[in-house]
Amino acid sequence: MKAEKLLHDKRILRDGSIIEMIVWKLPSPVLGSEHIYKYRLFFGKNGMRIVCFDNERGKGDHCHLDGREKPYAFTSVEQLRNDFLAEVTKRLTS
Repeated sequence: MKAEKLLHDKRILRDGSIIEMIVWKLPSPVLGSEHIYKYRLFFGKNGMRIVCFDNERGKGDHCHLDGREKPYAFTSVEQLRNDFLAEVTKRLTS
């Protein structure tokens, strides 16, 4: 099985901030993760990363929220997307 891109959506908002979501289905898990998805969901502005959920090789599932990194409990692609968008919405409405 080859890697299969499940999602790639990039939007540039009126204020110049960027939201980009990329999810791949892989033949085997990324080192540090127990599932078969590789992902990077990013929200940033002016060269700054504000929210990012990813599973970098060796680090496993984690998120970056306002400059702080913390573990993330991945359950599904749908939940990942919902969790990411909830964090972005918090920052856009505050």
